[in-house]
Amino acid sequence: MGFWYLSIAICAEVIGTMALKASDQFTSIIPSMLCIISYIVTFYFFSLVLKTVPIGIAYAIWAGLGIVLIAVMSAVLYRQMPDLPAILGMVLIVSGVVVINLFSKTVNH
Repeated sequence: MGFWYLSIAICAEVIGTMALKASDQFTSIIPSMLCIISYIVTFYFFSLVLKTVPIGIAYAIWAGLGIVLIAVMSAVLYRQMPDLPAILGMVLIVSGVVVINLFSKTVNH
């Protein structure tokens, strides 16, 4: 169940971050409320993840996938296209997460 909870936490974080941008520095009420609620959901589910997944592994996956998903969503919604070094950096981050999940003995396979 830990990785299902992690996927919920990641999705909620992406929604919260997109809403944070849309909130216009918390001056728009609907995106502001969506941001706050999303981050509450994020941290609740992340706390459930930590019952079964080591914190370092969970955080690496959360951060890595969050970075990539937020970059993709910001490109689609806000036309903020990452340049080549940003894309290369994200590829390296995802590669690191894959290496951790495939080869680390601290991950519950």
